[in-house]
Amino acid sequence: MPMPWTFRHPEKEWGLFLDDIREVLGTPSSNVAYTAAEGVFGAFRRRLTVAQALAFAQGLPAVPRALFVQGWEPAEPLPWAGAETYLAEARALRADHNFISENAVEAVSYALHRALRPEVLGRALARIGPEAEAFWRLTGYSDTALAPGIR
Repeated sequence: MPMPWTFRHPEKEWGLFLDDIREVLGTPSSNVAYTAAEGVFGAFRRRLTVAQALAFAQGLPAVPRALFVQGWEPAEPLPWAGAETYLAEARALRADHNFISENAVEAVSYALHRALRPEVLGRALARIGPEAEAFWRLTGYSDTALAPGIR
């Protein structure tokens, strides 16, 4: 089997992922985009069992996958909450240097949709449940806008 694209071109794939987050956040900063991705991934991951988190991570591109599990200390899942809670958790990451805006979850969701084929993301979220689907749900974007940026 040939080497998977995500391992052959991780830098290009990661750059596009950050570009998508930056576009929605309206920031020129890759550092802000990185913090948004790390914070939002953490908010989502805290609601998953270890098995769910690892299964979800398997579908991510190489660098977002690494970021998803970086620094993770598995614990009992937190209850699902609302968008305000997820944003507050994302903003709590490096709180003194965190400049993510109110649409951080949307921005990371947009990048995630563009990084994965819809059926891959859909299957991963369906295995977790409706709360996971709601966490990453996007409205106001056409199928064309959400088409994967690579592949």
